[in-house]
This record gives sequence, C-alpha cells and structure tokens, in this order.
Amino acid sequence: MELTLVGIGTGNPDHLTLQAIEAIRAADILLIPEKGEDRQELADLRRRIAASCVEGEAPRLLSFPMPERDPAVPDYKTRVNLWHDAIAQAWLDALAPYPEARKVALLVWGDPALFDSTLRIAGRIGKVRPLDLKVVPGLMSLQVLTASHAIPLNSLAEPFLVTTGRHLREHGWPRGVDTLVVMLDGECSFTTLDPAGISIWWGAYVGMEGEILDHGPLSDAGPRIVRTRAEARARRGWIMDIYLLRRGASPASAP
Repeated sequence: MELTLVGIGTGNPDHLTLQAIEAIRAADILLIPEKGEDRQELADLRRRIAASCVEGEAPRLLSFPMPERDPAVPDYKTRVNLWHDAIAQAWLDALAPYPEARKVALLVWGDPALFDSTLRIAGRIGKVRPLDLKVVPGLMSLQVLTASHAIPLNSLAEPFLVTTGRHLREHGWPRGVDTLVVMLDGECSFTTLDPAGISIWWGAYVGMEGEILDHGPLSDAGPRIVRTRAEARARRGWIMDIYLLRRGASPASAP
C-alpha cells in the first residue's frame, strides 16, 4: 500500500500546492478522521478540500472515529504513545474491508513535519504491513500567522524557537532566543510570563473563514486574547490558534 500524507495548510483550499492536488486526485481512498459533533467542521473541511480537487472519478472518502487520549494515564508521553497506537489501529480497521486499495491518502493540517504525529502513526502501520510512505509538504500555520500580521518570523540575523504551551508553562522562556512561536496551547500559557517588554501576535483559525487576529504589548493584548479565545471556542465548538512572542520589539511595526 502507498500511503501519502498530504499537507493542506490551515483549511483554506487556496493553500493547496499542485503536488497536493495531484496526490488527492491519484488516491483510491482518502481517510477522514471524525472527531465528534463539536468538531464536525474539521471533517467537513477535509471533504470540501477533496471535492475542490476532483476531476473525473473521485477517491472514496472513508471516515473513521478518531480515538481520544486516555486522561487516566498520568505520564504525558505514555498517554500520547498509547493514543497513537489506538489511531494506527483505527486506520487499519477502516482500511481492512478494502484490501484492493493501493493508494491511500490522509490530509494533514499544516505540514506533517511540524508538531504533528501523523508520520509517527504511519510508522506503526509500516510495522504490520508493507507500506510505501510518501509526504507532500504543506503551508505551516506559523507561516500563515506571520503573513496575516505582515511581520517577519525572526528579527534581523537572530534565531527563533518553535515550542509548545506545555513547555512554556513548565520551563519558562528558553535562553538564547528573543522570538518564540507557541503552538498546541490550550491554556493561554503566555499568562504565566512577566509581560514586561514582550509583544504578542496571535491568530485563531489563521487562513480560514472566520480568522481572528490580535497583537500588541503582552500586558495589554494578553487579557484581551484570553477573552476572545474563550468566546470563539464556545461559539464554534473548537479552536486552533498559534502565537508569536517577541522580546524588545514594537508591536506596531515589523521589527
């Protein structure tokens, strides 16, 4: 079986590359994870993106229930590894009735290489059946965030670091960098920082319909973002957001 992981950007069909469109058209089956009624929009977006690519015979859209992490497992990495095992088995179970399928594709938000575990899950599949794994790169949310705010990702001749909300909460601001991109943060971890001298550029649903942006000194924008984020999640039932923090920069203009 050939399994292609297709980076699709942040849910906007305009983000698809020609390579991504060709991979979707070539697939016999597109796997569509279902994450419950409150996140039905995510599955529907995948279907719309697939439909926008189709010319002639469409690939089979094969839905499967997405397993959830077990909150009873205390260790974070153990909990995630067990979750990935369950997802891999869900893929296998969904594909079992279609042994004739030779080309399977799965649409991945952003790019499969950055803070996404689809590649690790696919590795589990490769241990139980022959697998030709291919990856089509996609536009990353951090690129869409900086484009939406019209700012560069890094300061002149300076590095930046991509991290998670959990790391920011547990370890604070990393040494040696003045620019952080924070992903996978469901708890507004920027509120744990001393806001003095820090600016934030935040975005939710970046590049998608209903995109929300805010920026400013962390002391001013932080509380506003917390409120906006909570309201947006309650209204839409789910949220995907990302933000950039920079020390010593003016939020009114690109550094």
